Amino acid sequence: MTPVAIALILIPIVLFAYAYVGYPCLLALVARLKRKPERLGDPAEWPRISIVIPAYNEAASIGATLESLLALDYPADRRQIVVVSDCSRDGTDDVVRRYAGRGIELLPLPERGGKTAAENAAFGHLRGEIIVNTDATIRILPTSLKPLIRAFQDPTVGAASGRDVSVGDVRAELNQGESGYVGYEMWVRSLETRVGSIVGASGCFYAIRRGIVDPEFPAALSRDFASPLRARLLGYRTVSVDEAVCLVPRTTSLRSEYRRKIRTMARGLETLWYKRALLNPLRYGSFALMLFSHKLSRWLVHLTLPGLLVGLALLSPHSPIAAALLVASAVVTGLGVIGMRWSDGRKAPAPVALCGFFLAGNLAALRAWAKALRGERNPIWEPTRRPGTPAGAADAPGPLSG
Repeated sequence: MTPVAIALILIPIVLFAYAYVGYPCLLALVARLKRKPERLGDPAEWPRISIVIPAYNEAASIGATLESLLALDYPADRRQIVVVSDCSRDGTDDVVRRYAGRGIELLPLPERGGKTAAENAAFGHLRGEIIVNTDATIRILPTSLKPLIRAFQDPTVGAASGRDVSVGDVRAELNQGESGYVGYEMWVRSLETRVGSIVGASGCFYAIRRGIVDPEFPAALSRDFASPLRARLLGYRTVSVDEAVCLVPRTTSLRSEYRRKIRTMARGLETLWYKRALLNPLRYGSFALMLFSHKLSRWLVHLTLPGLLVGLALLSPHSPIAAALLVASAVVTGLGVIGMRWSDGRKAPAPVALCGFFLAGNLAALRAWAKALRGERNPIWEPTRRPGTPAGAADAPGPLSG
């Protein structure tokens, strides 16, 4: 029994150490051996682009979003902006129609189909060579669009992802650009770009060549994750563009983040299964290794973590250290439950909040695994309500992103 207990304990620890420490260190080492890419200049003529904004009941915030998109530094005659209303019932369509004279196009859908279905429906209406996907309530800095599009000067690039900057409140920090912090995920993506290609794009701000877009992509899957995968299948790579900054407000609701984590991770697992051929290193080389390391190994940490507790329980009668760790795990879980239930309007003490964050993330991941393994798909998307974005931001990355 002891070897089994030790294995149960070591598997999640080794996976975690590799996914979050070993893999980035390996990327950093390989990146140092590669020449820094030459800085790309502006094209002789900026390509035609189409900016797509799926929206569901965003009447309170869509106007500000459209004003910010109209203010982006890009030739107005070279860009198209399309709002796809996913059967909104709160007056979103009326707000968007007021912008018709300024070139904003509205595509109202007769019934809800979810974010991916809305993007599929929009494809036949798009005129751009490059499709820019964004969310209804994040904020793209005025100077961020050109760097994203400039990446396509490199003919090997099929898709380009913006850099998320997590902020407390978009309205308070919109003009401060770098006032938020660049997250760990963005750092890893920058390293992957140096090495070759990222394996997942930012759902709130990324661009893709029109010829790579699959207009019949399954509605229950994650297009932003699948786009770099499809690009690789077609012989392209995907890059992260540090200068293409978008501000993503952090939600203050742990419950909201819990639901979002379940939804996005379950869709991610299903998307990876849909494109599982890319995990074959004999055919896709380093990209397969990066896909396993960045995505699957992280998700496997959550799946194997309960085994660590079982292993500690099995070892506890024979090991004081195992017994102490098991007690500590019980304390963390107890504080986590309190943190998840902390709803009296006051800020939870830091240890309680941290334990709540940890427990919520892992419970959500386990539920996501259960949904994916059962084949349960949920294409309909519910916006995540965030401070500074009154109607929410659908599926935008947050602090529990996996």
